[in-house]
Amino acid sequence: MHQLAGKRVLITGASQGIGAAAARVFAAAGARLGLAARNSKALGKLAAELGGSALALPCDVADMASLQGAAAAMQKAFGGIDVLINNAGVIEPIAPLEAVDPRAWGQAVDVNLKGVFHGIRAVLPLMLKQRGGSILNVSSGAAHSPLEGWSAYCSAKAGAAMLTACLHHETHGRGIRAMGLSPGTVATEMQVKIRASGINPVSALDPSVHIPADWPARALLWMCGPDADEFLGQEIKLRDEAIRRRAGLVA
Repeated sequence: MHQLAGKRVLITGASQGIGAAAARVFAAAGARLGLAARNSKALGKLAAELGGSALALPCDVADMASLQGAAAAMQKAFGGIDVLINNAGVIEPIAPLEAVDPRAWGQAVDVNLKGVFHGIRAVLPLMLKQRGGSILNVSSGAAHSPLEGWSAYCSAKAGAAMLTACLHHETHGRGIRAMGLSPGTVATEMQVKIRASGINPVSALDPSVHIPADWPARALLWMCGPDADEFLGQEIKLRDEAIRRRAGLVA
């Protein structure tokens, strides 16, 4: 993990779940962190836990100016950004297409798709200027498989997967490493909401099948290294046992 010592990492959705787990894993690897999320109280608590290597950056990924401000604060504090982890996401609204609230549907797309674009757009000029950087987008199997009640989530995640491919297509020759991570089902607050909805087979999964949040966090750390370079422009599926072994998650 020595390759992350001193590296500057911006994590969206850092106040809970995979984002908070990634913050702890990357801090342990020696990274300097920008923690971005809407929950300023939770961010402050996590930043205090991690110490001087972590900067709390309250912002809303659905707002381009807000995320640009977070990136600017990272640049001012640390002199640049080496890694962006686009992790922020919401599962709601969970409802059939004929009944879903259009405003809530649009808000979900604002976070899950436009939020990924805003993150890319906020850091990409900085990374191109410094001639390198990694942009890791947290995806989902829902990007490729329709699920009842999840039209906003599935559609936005599918769009974000294409954004990863577009980013790689445009910038891989200029030092930018772009990849997606599809973690499978993870034991986070999102799974609590999914189970409570009672809609589609995912809600019926036994909680024991969900992987812990530190697994995708540790996979993201592995993705920052050269062993993951063969997957540039693609989505890495954490359900793959071979990937789990390469990321050091299983023996």
